Amino acid sequence: MVSSDRSNHNVPTMPKSSTQFHRNKPSLSFSLSLSDGCLFLGGAFSALLIVWGFSSFTTPILTDNPNLGSVTTKITDAPATSSSGPDLRFDPPDRTFYDDPEMGYTIEKKVRNWDKKRQEWLKHHPSFAAGAKERIMMVTGSQPKPCENPIGDHLLLRLFKNKVDYCRRHGYDIYYNNALLHPKMFDCWAKYPLVKAAMLAHPEAEWIYWVDSDALFTDMDFKLPLERYKDHNLVVHGWPHAIYEERSWTGLNAGVFLIRNCQWSLDFMEVWASMGPQTPNYKKWGQTLQSTFKDKVSPDSDDQTALAYLMVIEKDKWGDRIYVESEYFFEGYWKVIVPTFENVSKRYDEMEREARELRRKHAEKVSEKYGELREEFVRDAGRLKRPFITHFVGCRPCNGDHNPIYSADACQNGMLRALNFADNQVLRPYGFMHPDLGDNGVTPVPSH
Repeated sequence: MVSSDRSNHNVPTMPKSSTQFHRNKPSLSFSLSLSDGCLFLGGAFSALLIVWGFSSFTTPILTDNPNLGSVTTKITDAPATSSSGPDLRFDPPDRTFYDDPEMGYTIEKKVRNWDKKRQEWLKHHPSFAAGAKERIMMVTGSQPKPCENPIGDHLLLRLFKNKVDYCRRHGYDIYYNNALLHPKMFDCWAKYPLVKAAMLAHPEAEWIYWVDSDALFTDMDFKLPLERYKDHNLVVHGWPHAIYEERSWTGLNAGVFLIRNCQWSLDFMEVWASMGPQTPNYKKWGQTLQSTFKDKVSPDSDDQTALAYLMVIEKDKWGDRIYVESEYFFEGYWKVIVPTFENVSKRYDEMEREARELRRKHAEKVSEKYGELREEFVRDAGRLKRPFITHFVGCRPCNGDHNPIYSADACQNGMLRALNFADNQVLRPYGFMHPDLGDNGVTPVPSH
């Protein structure tokens, strides 16, 4: 894995939800007389009884037994247990936490006993049980109104497409939100009501994976090493010494994080969000964060510094469950990454020439197999390994109000190159590629 050295990331970071069956007996009315007609009717009725008697051996008789109806209903409503995956049409009438009138999705509404409630829901929906411990739900979003930057909406579309491509290749669900779920939780704070709502809306997911709109996957094969995080509930990119020793607010980045769908996470977000703009102590928290982290310039309370504060000041309470990832680009600084794309591409081309199995044409649905195989070849590639996520911190593609230390051209051209670099990995199973990362044009993949 590529070590994500903080020396290349230490820049000002802009801070950034029962049936019963009845059979009616036939009612026959006869007019009895001593005429020949009566004899005829009697013979006909006898014949009818004989026929009915034989048919009873071949046709099921519906009775008034209520148990028969109940069994039929249970069989009809039972969830699918085949290998086809979760049954999306099965939702039994059993009461769950959704039926509790006190249950609420808003950030202020406390949720208690969530682990037990999730477990009960999964019991009632057994088709979701397989793979539940590794199920990931990706959540991302952008502002409700159109972008001020003329190219902003196009960039957001391509950035979203990139995330959809990654999720499709790995079987993840994804939710894109552009509604402000709390009127006072704006900018970087807007994601927390959304993340909480996603937890409650997706009890089948073990992890909620937040990815900022300005971050994109530039290694479409790489999968999160979930086994590494089995004893943790929150994963962020950063450097422990910068957080705990230097007390730098840029010692981590809160624009991409993986958070477990559990009670711990709900409790943690409740405390985390209490420093946001919806609270009466917002300005006071800004002062507290600025005095704790001396390199923080902005007087506002932002989510990234708030997270660092909880990790430092309340380390005994939360620290053991937070994993600070620095061994690979859990999210990587774009200014460092973008200039490496050409050399990385050359290294992968050389690798494919050396390993015929890697350049074999294949269906997109089996891409993970080739991703795992490729990982063996690039494990020690260092800086020539594809970065997992490239994060365009400070560029703000939608409103164009980018960090003044970057030019608009650098941000937009960098995004174009990163998007095409990632898109080449997606296009290949379809037989095409971008020969020039600075151009959206495509050509067929050359035959080997």
